Amino acid sequence: MMMNELTELDEGRLRALEVLRRQKERVARAYNKKVKGKNFVINDLVWKVILPMDKKNKALGKWSPHWEGPFRILKAFSNNAYEVEELPEDRRILKVNGKYLKRYKPFMHKVKIATT
Repeated sequence: MMMNELTELDEGRLRALEVLRRQKERVARAYNKKVKGKNFVINDLVWKVILPMDKKNKALGKWSPHWEGPFRILKAFSNNAYEVEELPEDRRILKVNGKYLKRYKPFMHKVKIATT
């Protein structure tokens, strides 16, 4: 009698474990549908986030910029790490995780329209 209860308890635990596994798979599928991977190749232009994110310009307050750049990708490492070079100023070379980068799109005031 005691052994039957123990086997039923083990079977119940196994069923609960299987339900948890299926729920985690479902959550992972829903998350992965919305996540877009960021892959950059050499010579891509990117923005880099200004870290720490709570560092603000005193004059601009909450309107201070969150991104700096543009930077050029020099080298891609494993695990989404990149070596980037700053273009306009002192040409710093940094190693940055890909989650702190986004594709460079120039601001509208920097775009020059050619008229012929």
